[in-house]
Amino acid sequence: MNWSGLESLLSGINKYSTAFGRIWLSMVFVFRVLVFVVAAQRVWGDESKDFVCNTRQPGCNNVCYDHLFPISHIRLWALQLIFVTCPSLMVMAHVKYREAKDLKYVELHQGSHLYANPGKKRGGLWWTYLLSLVFKAGFDTSFLYILYRLYHGYDLPRLSKCSLDPCPNTVDCFISRPTEKKIFMLFMVISSALCIFMCVLEIIYLIGKRIAKVLRVRHENERVVFADQHELTTIAPPRSQYRRTDPTLAESQLSLNRRDKVRDGGISTAL
Repeated sequence: MNWSGLESLLSGINKYSTAFGRIWLSMVFVFRVLVFVVAAQRVWGDESKDFVCNTRQPGCNNVCYDHLFPISHIRLWALQLIFVTCPSLMVMAHVKYREAKDLKYVELHQGSHLYANPGKKRGGLWWTYLLSLVFKAGFDTSFLYILYRLYHGYDLPRLSKCSLDPCPNTVDCFISRPTEKKIFMLFMVISSALCIFMCVLEIIYLIGKRIAKVLRVRHENERVVFADQHELTTIAPPRSQYRRTDPTLAESQLSLNRRDKVRDGGISTAL
């Protein structure tokens, strides 16, 4: 299988991913794909040839091996890696669709763009990205459960007993290098669990960031509405309009005050 082609294809998703997504992609290729290609395939390369049972009955070895290994670990992990990495292609396909749509919009509207940044996670792309995370975590969880159910746990016994036909009786069967295979199996299981954890963290991060943005926009809208409803207006006219006349003043004094005001007003007018 040509994993380098898949790696080059998925490496372009880095610019559309968050920090958690970049860490997840690095873990997939460094701790899973690289270990799978370099080491795991060689460890499990002789599993059928070196599977030995203490009988010479024709067909007994094959039947017991099929019972103990209903599906090869290598093929199961290869299928798991394909399923886990494919949801990331949904994001890339959505971005390419946006870019093509924006290009047509620019041609029709003389340079005006439909999307300021087609790769920004807003609207439908946000939901596509979130759905891809759910699929990745779901596929990893499903394959871990399948591996657990098929092999009754994450362990490889040194000795297994088999009494299936055409074996003449209960025979003892041995696999080659069980400890080494168990170590690699636990490594792949732990790597898958860490990838699931990173997907869950990224889902929480995206949803939390979206909720914070909605609350911030709502708060800004409420503040603008409050400011519009409570604009500064003239609450009361100047106090000079409400200046009261002292009732104790005599009528002559009032007339004198009026004449002084008129004289002052005339002088100020003349100046």
